[in-house]
Amino acid sequence: MPGIMADAPLTIFVNQKFPDDAANALLKDSLAAHTLIYSRSITTSNLAASAFDPAIESADVAFGQPDPAAIRLASRLKWAHLTSAGWDRYDRPDLRAALGERGGALTNSSSVYEEPCAQHALAMILAQCRQLGPAFDNQRTAKAWPAAPLRRASGLLTGQKVLILSMGSIARRLIELLAPFNCDIVAVRRKPAGDEPVKTVAEGEADDYLAQADHVVNILPGGQATRAFVSADRLARMKPTAAFYNIGRGTTVDQNGALLNALQSNKLAAAWLDVTDPEPLPPDHPLWTAPNSYITPHTAGGHHDEFDRLVKHFLANLDRFTRGQELRDRVI
Repeated sequence: MPGIMADAPLTIFVNQKFPDDAANALLKDSLAAHTLIYSRSITTSNLAASAFDPAIESADVAFGQPDPAAIRLASRLKWAHLTSAGWDRYDRPDLRAALGERGGALTNSSSVYEEPCAQHALAMILAQCRQLGPAFDNQRTAKAWPAAPLRRASGLLTGQKVLILSMGSIARRLIELLAPFNCDIVAVRRKPAGDEPVKTVAEGEADDYLAQADHVVNILPGGQATRAFVSADRLARMKPTAAFYNIGRGTTVDQNGALLNALQSNKLAAAWLDVTDPEPLPPDHPLWTAPNSYITPHTAGGHHDEFDRLVKHFLANLDRFTRGQELRDRVI
């Protein structure tokens, strides 16, 4: 993509305030040669959309969670970098067209989140195999000693069949982490490219593999194209001994109908969920108490130096941008 001379100062619109003071200081100090515009609609969450701020119209670059409509209308803006891996609210024809007309780009922070999310998914899978969920449930309730049934229910991940719904950076890293267990892995993506590290099929073929899987890992992004992709019909195709995992987006699952029913009727061995719809999940939601339902509160991407890594990822991409080099994690 066309860049800007490395020594030319830029106007950079920022609408993300990091809860980590060190990350804020790193950003400010590293961009001292540029003009920073801090939005009046600042956010401390990289999961929340911000309000429209016309100040973006004078910027060359935007960093944070800028309003999609504002990006579309900011004719001077050449590049927007998101502090999240998810970008479904930006996946709009009008935004794609606007960026295309002015040679602009949109990047996300997938590189920051692929490792923690993949490790989180692996932790869930291993916890299911080793029956950690039921053991912890017992610890907090009956405090019995169900050694015999838990030992019988425990399994080995080695050689099991794993179906991954996605072939993004998180899925690729998860496949690497699963390698020592010699799992039989199949991935699903909209259009297989042929360069995938495991057997990969198109979305229309996913149903053929659901019945074979011991573990179905959903890493699908949000958006209209994936809404309720994990439907009642697809959940019904899974074995009652299989477990379902969601670290993608809650909207990709028929959660309050099909998934809840599958758990309550023991048609699934377990559901391990890091994302739900809505978020936060209300305290009285039946998923909290459904049989074999285990929920983490959208923490799969979290790690102690998350915010430093987000800033460093943006700064590294900014260096590429000023040199006219290919940007990492480009989605548009």
